[in-house]
Amino acid sequence: MAACCRNLHKCAHYLRSVRLQQIQNERLLSTSSCRLAPSDKPGKFIPPSKPVIIDKAQSATSQRKFLSPEFIPPRQRTDPLKFSMERKDMIRRRKVLDIPEFYAGSILAVTMTDPNANGKVNRFVGICIQRGGKGLGATFVLRNIIDNQGVEICYELYNPRIQQVELLKLEKRLDDNLLYLRDALPEYSTVEPNMKPVPAPSTGEVPLNKMKVRMRPKPWSKRWERPKYNVQGIAFEQILSAEQLEHAQKWAQPWLQYDMLKEYDTSRIQEEILTEVTREMGQ
Repeated sequence: MAACCRNLHKCAHYLRSVRLQQIQNERLLSTSSCRLAPSDKPGKFIPPSKPVIIDKAQSATSQRKFLSPEFIPPRQRTDPLKFSMERKDMIRRRKVLDIPEFYAGSILAVTMTDPNANGKVNRFVGICIQRGGKGLGATFVLRNIIDNQGVEICYELYNPRIQQVELLKLEKRLDDNLLYLRDALPEYSTVEPNMKPVPAPSTGEVPLNKMKVRMRPKPWSKRWERPKYNVQGIAFEQILSAEQLEHAQKWAQPWLQYDMLKEYDTSRIQEEILTEVTREMGQ
């Protein structure tokens, strides 16, 4: 019995010594990780710097998936091979020309070759009022007020004459089509030609401008108050009476909501094309 007690006492003493040795090794490793200052005295250590924490929510790079609308083919009975070949040319063009993400309401500056301009180069700054077309036929329209005169230029997005597309201000509007700015007051279409780029928000989200423009007195180029245009960015109550607004509702076309050919679900097509474009641009 006495021999067993002595053996247990020896085992406990051995385990205690092993544990103390482990603690000493851990302390030596922690002190060796500190950096010795070259100008300080030997034996004086500088503690390691604190880790840098990156807030992903404040990252300038947006995490959203954006697919330029011209990549989505229109609903028509044609061979999809045509749009597949056009997408390859569009991706090849985008590898050479940096086309930024923009929407109707964003302010752009386009530089393109012009044989009739000084220096053979023309630069136009304006607000994007419309995007249209599919594939290589994609277009966008810029509008600005120059010398009290409205000027609009329709650009082909994949035109080889375009040298640079600068995004000066990224924002959305309440409508996807801003052609009604032709009938609005000039200050809503005026952009400074020497405008400096406005930095994007740190959250990476596209800001939405909920401004409603004021229109000139009638007549307008179109009857924007009618429901078929579904315009939300015009302050109709400031220029039209209640009777005129009520009369405009009589021109509504409620049967259009049952028109299955007007709109169709493109979510599956968008996912496939987005995967293809991302893979090709990555290569």
